[in-house]
Amino acid sequence: MNKKRILVIGSANMDLAMNMYKLPERGETVMDDGGVAYVPGGKGANSAVALARLGAESILSAKLGRDLHGQKLYEYYKENGINTSFIKVDRENPTGLAVVMREGDGANRIVVYPGANSHLTQDNIEEAFSCLPDAVYLGFEIPFQIALSAAKMARSRGIPVFIDAAPASRDYPLENLPEVEVFSPNQAETLEYTGIMPQGADSSLRAALALYKRVRAKYIVIKQGERGCFVYDGKHYFLLPPFRAGNVVDTTAAGDSFTAALTAEYLRNGGDIKAAARYGNAAGAIAVTRKGAASSIPTDEEVRALLNSGGY
Repeated sequence: MNKKRILVIGSANMDLAMNMYKLPERGETVMDDGGVAYVPGGKGANSAVALARLGAESILSAKLGRDLHGQKLYEYYKENGINTSFIKVDRENPTGLAVVMREGDGANRIVVYPGANSHLTQDNIEEAFSCLPDAVYLGFEIPFQIALSAAKMARSRGIPVFIDAAPASRDYPLENLPEVEVFSPNQAETLEYTGIMPQGADSSLRAALALYKRVRAKYIVIKQGERGCFVYDGKHYFLLPPFRAGNVVDTTAAGDSFTAALTAEYLRNGGDIKAAARYGNAAGAIAVTRKGAASSIPTDEEVRALLNSGGY
């Protein structure tokens, strides 16, 4: 089977991962020996790594700073089989940095300093389309107008668009997006976009209906973490339960793994959204059992092994 060529247009960060028993309160100092480390991250780059590991031809359009972090990330992407032809170097702004604060239960809080990500240009993305992709995958850690332009460019060429809708802002003019194949926020992002927290079937449906009024998407897919995912196509919906692959260690990049996995499988299987979402749930379940962002992403073989085992 020919690999699907997927162009990821998004962010590339170095993550400063901080492991701690608990976050300090305002004005409080906490001593902790959980450890800190610099690890590859960024929602765009995480997704590009995931697509490569899951069997797609992954091409990344992003911007790095001319610094040590940028150099290390570029080498990491090459080692992980990503086509780096459209990664640009910003000589004036640093590589994006994300501070990932991870508590003892695996939950995290993330602060992103975009750096070079904020300077990805229209010319950069136009050049990237010369790779003739089978699909375009977008996130919002780059300027929204650049993501919007990329979506319109893809649509004008008949290329399906998949959007991992993070980070969220209620000010984004989602109505300006062209028709997309999949629009996928998580629960917190859905709350930001709609004012509705999707916690059960009723609230998830109300949130999906609110999103569907704003976004011309074939499928709204709401990531719900330990609850699995909720899929809506404008007429019908279904909930898919999560998989269990082990103890939750770190939730960083679980959403990236899910949406990238869903995209890869959807393109492989001719658009079977239920099978694609199930595959995404399995990928996310494995990612949370490992520390780090890109380093936590599973391979296609690992995902299929969990699928075949049942894993619920």
